[in-house]
Amino acid sequence: MTTQCNNRQSLAVQRIAMRLQDVRVSLAGQEVLHGVDLSFAAGRWTSIVGPNGAGKSTLLKAMAGLLHVTGRIFLFDQPLMAMNRKQRAQQLSWLGQNESASDDLRVWDVVMLGRMPHQDWLAAPNAHDHAVVETALKATQAWDWRERSLGQLSGGERQRVLLARAMAVQAQVMLMDEPLANLDPPHQVDWLEQVRCLTAQNTTVISVLHEVGMALHADDMVVMQAGRVVHQGACADAATHRAVEAVFDKRIAIHSLDGQWVAVPKL
Repeated sequence: MTTQCNNRQSLAVQRIAMRLQDVRVSLAGQEVLHGVDLSFAAGRWTSIVGPNGAGKSTLLKAMAGLLHVTGRIFLFDQPLMAMNRKQRAQQLSWLGQNESASDDLRVWDVVMLGRMPHQDWLAAPNAHDHAVVETALKATQAWDWRERSLGQLSGGERQRVLLARAMAVQAQVMLMDEPLANLDPPHQVDWLEQVRCLTAQNTTVISVLHEVGMALHADDMVVMQAGRVVHQGACADAATHRAVEAVFDKRIAIHSLDGQWVAVPKL
């Protein structure tokens, strides 16, 4: 699939989409995120990587406002938790692991849920809502299933519908936790192309990925280990590559191949 998108990203001074100051999270009485300080530039894609148990998903949930935190999180310079739910939902969309949705719901209706933050209470979707949902379904190649129920879809098809729902929000910031789960390689490439379209339109994308090779396609990378950020930098930087190799105990090596970075297992 060749994705078409309109580039409306300006050359203005780079804004900070999200900023974290001394963010800590405790689960079951044990601190699992330890004083995280991070800034995410607007209109860029940042991938978060690290070994199992590094705190990647916990960090993303904290940024989505789904966990109690100490410290401060800002969304475009506004304290995240001071924003009301509707404001947050309009500016920040979320695609989590194992997202739940009723299997009886029609695909079209699932994606239309992404428009709820922009609708008045009990208001019917308008023409703009319908146009946004159609665009999201076509972008994720889920248009042909719009009348099917979610329960009739495979795991990979379901994931593409949930991605369409997140895209339908048209939020300025998208947080995605393992968005490539259940997607075969061609649809993983489609996802990469769609992310590039989103950032070209000045959407900020922050994703947790287990697939290090895919994560290296991002603009920037956050490397985590044991609940701490050990490195943040451009994906093309040698220092980023060294940090990734180190947290995976030198069991992978990052090399350039055909103009892109790849992660190769070291046996």
